[in-house]
Amino acid sequence: RNNLNQKQMDEQPQPALRRTLTLPAVVISGIGVILGAGVYALIGEAAALSGNALWLSFLLSATIAAFTGLSYMELSSMFPEASAEYEYTTRSFGPTLAFMVGVMVILSGILGAATVGLGFAGYLSGFIGTPLIPVAFLLLLLLTGILIYGIKQSIVVAAICTLIEAGGIVGIIIIGLPHLGSVDYFVMPLGLAGVFQASALIFFAYQGFEEIVKLSDETLTPEKNIPRGLMIAVIITTLLYIAVSVSVVSISGYETIAGSSNPFAKVAGMVFPGGVAVFTAIALFATANTVLLMMLSASRIMYGMTKKGKMPAFIGYVNPKTRTPVIAVLVVFLLSALFLFTGSIRDIAYITNITLFVTFAVINATVITLRTTMPDQKRPFQVPGRPYRMPVIPVLGIISCLFFLFQLELTLLLFGAAIIGATLVAAHILEQRSL
Repeated sequence: RNNLNQKQMDEQPQPALRRTLTLPAVVISGIGVILGAGVYALIGEAAALSGNALWLSFLLSATIAAFTGLSYMELSSMFPEASAEYEYTTRSFGPTLAFMVGVMVILSGILGAATVGLGFAGYLSGFIGTPLIPVAFLLLLLLTGILIYGIKQSIVVAAICTLIEAGGIVGIIIIGLPHLGSVDYFVMPLGLAGVFQASALIFFAYQGFEEIVKLSDETLTPEKNIPRGLMIAVIITTLLYIAVSVSVVSISGYETIAGSSNPFAKVAGMVFPGGVAVFTAIALFATANTVLLMMLSASRIMYGMTKKGKMPAFIGYVNPKTRTPVIAVLVVFLLSALFLFTGSIRDIAYITNITLFVTFAVINATVITLRTTMPDQKRPFQVPGRPYRMPVIPVLGIISCLFFLFQLELTLLLFGAAIIGATLVAAHILEQRSL
């Protein structure tokens, strides 16, 4: 059946996605999906673990993102395709593991969209008392309409929201400047263990840098603009995260924001009248933007895997007028809507991070493997550092991913193992059907 689906797609070519994205658009979309719900919603939870050393947790998380980001840059320059992780892993480890990685990436986008959608509804509920699930559902529905309408329109909305959410972070940095030096930035209520646990949690705040590669089929000169855009986005967001984490604890110490679901609004309300309303509004734009870009990336890798014949052919349908993968977007919407009934942002962020840590470990291993199996493949960007013919940075990426993976609770790890096992079984069944 799978071969038949692929044959039908070959006989009836679908229109290609529209290439319109330039380097600035790629950078903006990358910053937009990295910034957002992670820092706006989880910084309070992280502060409860790491204390005033919150900045150190962000720095450690940025290290993982940097190691793995460099690996993504090399791979995306070699294979600039929307199927991204699926394509990279297929080239190095075969279709079974590639299918698992592809499904986990899609699942992380779907789970993330549902979780952040609930975060959006939570902000609005705390301000005007609206119900959570209906509001989250309406947000997903609205953003689905935007995604179906066109990639250019989606990026315009993302750009506007990105400017607003980035402005909010810059605003917190500015109002915190007079308070710099007012606290001890090495206060760790739970010691280094708490800092590590906070890093494992707020890695969710960096989710998105890997999503940039999903835009390869819609980007001009993707082998150059995707790696450059990824690098610029990670550098900018890392600097903003470290600066805002120092600023927010400087204003009142970590105790004030520890466990808060809207910490920026809380500290802003202490500094100027109307601060709560202003930063609640900014948080709404930030969370909506994150949902939009998570749904965008999940639908693109789903579309990319369909092109490879690994998902039902109908999912790869592209609207001839809008040139967007309509069915893939709708599938992401429906699954995200189902997950609105999941648990807290904290727990779902941890579960999402499990899929990310495993995926990133595989991606780093892919770089190492392809250096041996495809040494002559053109690499417009190459990860630097290779003593004894071994690329050091991908090795460090694997080690750091596994280290932070095992900072998580056992129950969460078991749940993550169940997800991985289920995808491996599905991949095996799919492979047997295609034989």
